[in-house]
Amino acid sequence: MYKLILASNSPRRRELMAGLDLDFEVRVLPGIDESYPPTLQGGDIPLYICKEKANAYIGELAGDELLITADTIVWLDGKVLEKPVDEADACSMLRQLSGQTHQVYTGVCLTTKDKQVAFSCCTDVTFCKLTEEEIMTYVRRYKPFDKAGSYGVQEWIGYVAVESINGSFYNVMGLPVQRLYQSLKLNFNI
Repeated sequence: MYKLILASNSPRRRELMAGLDLDFEVRVLPGIDESYPPTLQGGDIPLYICKEKANAYIGELAGDELLITADTIVWLDGKVLEKPVDEADACSMLRQLSGQTHQVYTGVCLTTKDKQVAFSCCTDVTFCKLTEEEIMTYVRRYKPFDKAGSYGVQEWIGYVAVESINGSFYNVMGLPVQRLYQSLKLNFNI
């Protein structure tokens, strides 16, 4: 049996992990590089980043620990919408998403001293057309500066903007828990 370690500052990932009813602790190393080669596309980006995060922890892992790292990106028309740097950037991203279908990719890496398993999950999300007032209201009230693509699907914007989701809702929140659970069972007998 492994002690599960979630390597994430994200309160959403902690909440989703807790929903699996598995004991885990949170452990975060500061200053991990989240850059990636510019040649990577779509789901390969978060897959690369979550593996790099895992590799930063490998020397810190005990033999009975299983580390879970993850990274999520929003992908629109062949480019990444990262976390916004400020209010103007957040508004710009939401204008781009308005009336469009985009992909949310999450890479997840499960790592022990002896084994590493990684996967990427994709969900298509379609937004209705948003008004400028809706965009400004959301950004000013919810301050989505820690969210890829400038939105949290579990917040007000998800209620009013998301027309459809094809794939895992929880993936859009930042952790495809069903796929994570299956991978833990299949690969680590948890």
